[in-house]
Amino acid sequence: MSVKSQFLHKLQARQPAPVPPAEKTQADIAAFRQRMAQLQAQMDAWLTETGLCVEAFSVSVTDLLVEGGAFEMTGLLLRVDDRTITFTPVFLYAQGITGCVEAAGHAQGRVTSLGRLVMCSGRENDWTFTPPGALSRPGQRVDESTFFGLLMALVP
Repeated sequence: MSVKSQFLHKLQARQPAPVPPAEKTQADIAAFRQRMAQLQAQMDAWLTETGLCVEAFSVSVTDLLVEGGAFEMTGLLLRVDDRTITFTPVFLYAQGITGCVEAAGHAQGRVTSLGRLVMCSGRENDWTFTPPGALSRPGQRVDESTFFGLLMALVP
C-alpha cells in the first residue's frame, strides 16, 4: 500500500459515520422544540413586571422533508384585551434554516403578519427576525428591543 493510500485510509477512518436522515430529522425537531421552550422562558423574563404572560398552545407543523410529513410543536401567544400575537412554528427545513416561526398579530378578526423568527443552520442558537416581505435580507438578532417592537401591535 502506498503512503498516499495509507493517508487516505486513515483520513476516511477518522470521519464520523453519516447520521441516518431519520435520526438527524428527529434531532433537529428536538432542537427546535428546545429552542421554542427557551424562547418562551426568555419572553417570560422580558415580560417581568408588565402583567403579561406567555401562553403555550399546540400546533401540528407540516413539513414534507420530515418523515411522516408532520410533527407536533408548541406555539406561543401573548394577549392584551382582545388583541393577540402568536408565534407559530411553520416549518423545520428551508435553505439554511432549521426552524421557522411566524409572528402574527390578531385584532378585530384580522390577522397581520409581523414577520418570521428563524433558526439558521450552522450559526449560534440565536433567533433572527425578518420582517414581512424581506425574506432575502439577513434578519436581525431577536433581543428585548426586537421583542417589544413586535408587541407594539398589541397596543392600538
